[in-house]
Amino acid sequence: MRVLIADDHDLLRDTLDLWFQREGITVSPARDLASALAVIAAEPAFDLILLDYGMPGMDGLAGLARALAAGKGARVALISGVAPREVAEQALAQGAAGFLPKTLPARSLVNAVRFMAMGEQYAPIGFMKAGAEAPPPNPLADKLSPREIQVLRHLSAGKANKEIAIALGIQEPTVKLHMKTLYRKIGAHNRTQAALIAKEHGLT
Repeated sequence: MRVLIADDHDLLRDTLDLWFQREGITVSPARDLASALAVIAAEPAFDLILLDYGMPGMDGLAGLARALAAGKGARVALISGVAPREVAEQALAQGAAGFLPKTLPARSLVNAVRFMAMGEQYAPIGFMKAGAEAPPPNPLADKLSPREIQVLRHLSAGKANKEIAIALGIQEPTVKLHMKTLYRKIGAHNRTQAALIAKEHGLT
């Protein structure tokens, strides 16, 4: 199976690439819509094209329409950490193969990719119900403080320590301290491994 992943966060792309490699899925990366369209034009048709809704060039759902038109018949899905349910509904109505929240656990994400590549349409029931049900307890989140979870989520989004410090209104040395502590708590040795663990447990 061949999948194009277009997302402007390098760390997220690398994390998904590592996870998909484990599952025997070949990944071609792109960092914005323009580069994604160039890859689509240059390579044989993909089984699935996965686009970040908020990356440069998307212009909302206009980017989805462009990818569908250029995709050589490939199925196209959206992934997002911020888009609301209404955007997901509109995307599905416009022919998207699916909509994947970035909070989706890694195993569920891989299963969804396989499901969509087979010709089905996918969107998580919990997300489409817009929080009608409380999320289940998260064992990994229980190990971390609220601030450590915030740092982990920003880290998983590909932000540098300085960017995390600005976003959270704290000093950069404090960010480093939080990272050292959360690495120990979750058993990670570096940023990429921490992001992968966070994805596996549905924290990003």
